[in-house]
Amino acid sequence: MAGFFVENFGCRAARADGEAIAGHLRAIAERQPFASDVVVVNTCSVTAEADRAARAFIRRTHRRNPAARIVVTGCYAQRAPQELAEMPGVAAVVGNSHKALAPEIIFNVAHASAASDPSSIIPVLSLLTATAPYAAPIWADDAFAHSFIEDAPLTTGAQTRPNLKIQEGCGNRCTFCVIPFTRGPSRSLPHAVVLRQVEEFVASGGKELVLSGINLGRCGRDSSSGFGRGSLARLTCGIFEETNLPRLRLSSIEPMDWDNDLIDVLRSFGGQRLARHAHLPLQSGSDTVLRRMHRRYRPWHYADKVSALLSAAGPDLTLGADVMVGFPGETDREFDETLNFVRSLPFGYLHLFPFSPRPGTPGWALHAASPVAPRAVDERMAALRAVAAEKTLAHRRRFVGRDLAAITLHTSETDSALGRTSALSENFLPLNLDGCFKANQLLNARVTGLQSDGSLSGIPCH
Repeated sequence: MAGFFVENFGCRAARADGEAIAGHLRAIAERQPFASDVVVVNTCSVTAEADRAARAFIRRTHRRNPAARIVVTGCYAQRAPQELAEMPGVAAVVGNSHKALAPEIIFNVAHASAASDPSSIIPVLSLLTATAPYAAPIWADDAFAHSFIEDAPLTTGAQTRPNLKIQEGCGNRCTFCVIPFTRGPSRSLPHAVVLRQVEEFVASGGKELVLSGINLGRCGRDSSSGFGRGSLARLTCGIFEETNLPRLRLSSIEPMDWDNDLIDVLRSFGGQRLARHAHLPLQSGSDTVLRRMHRRYRPWHYADKVSALLSAAGPDLTLGADVMVGFPGETDREFDETLNFVRSLPFGYLHLFPFSPRPGTPGWALHAASPVAPRAVDERMAALRAVAAEKTLAHRRRFVGRDLAAITLHTSETDSALGRTSALSENFLPLNLDGCFKANQLLNARVTGLQSDGSLSGIPCH
């Protein structure tokens, strides 16, 4: 039977988009079966490597299944739609500006009589951008009027801990970042819509929900959201007061957006219904590099926020960060400042990546004028990886012999056959539990050791 498949690239917010599209497509398919196979490629474009990965997947998909119709959406589709529209096998390109229309477009693609005829692909919606005759039709503009998928059902199917994206876009304009161009300005789901989504998730049996966004800390600060003053903190308290959600997790939040109200929420609910896990993008520990990046904090501001978070949540908090290496003009001294700053803080994990120049950003011109040598980037990445590994090991080792609250995840067939279950602790530590348990179960586990892959082994506490 014909159907659809969604491949997601990129961040949690992008995955939330993909999950929402898949939820809509499942609902459509229940009413009317798909006439042909459709592969939805939900792309990222934050780095050149992300672009390459998406193109490679499209080429591989078309080679393995030439009859499948490929619909490309996401950030790459918004940034360079015509580039994707001209790839063999691509039947339609839907930018982030029109993602709310993606389910209908995808379904119509599956029922098109001829991919070369745009009018047969979308009989209801109008084609916004005409391209070369051999290229796929494109839906993308810079208005972002159809960018939110508000009413997608949240379930615990493929994702035990699904993402609810409550904020879209960003207005920070960091010099290296293409996101303001691919996602548009910041805007939020209304408070009432978020609460309804959470209530439906709980009613379906959900146990842990992750709130995500492109710039989550700005959630509710746009005038149309109806959150009022207090924004994300007020919404989080509303979820705890008005729903029975057992556990809520906040995804990445910029350091300056951890205001006193939000830190107080962590103090009140951390370790109970709010996960003791904070991901604060760092990018650099050098004041001068942060200034060139146009980041809105300095190293000492970041350190103060970490101190406040640890005071609120306690030492069991797992702290994560993104760190960029090789930003244009980064000197050995500036990198050493970053390395020493990272060493000074109790990170539980780090996401490390080299600078990637993105067309249209100020960073593109900075890179052209003052690139960092690839060899230096490789050496600096290796140095940071070593420090990150040490910190991750030290943080996880602290919990051996301790009891942790956890949620069971979907477990691979290999691990299930060995009598083990994958789980994630409340404070974001990977666990391998003795015994076989269904996914989406809340339990307590005693940590018995540290495995070679860095995950913790444990046994359920009865």
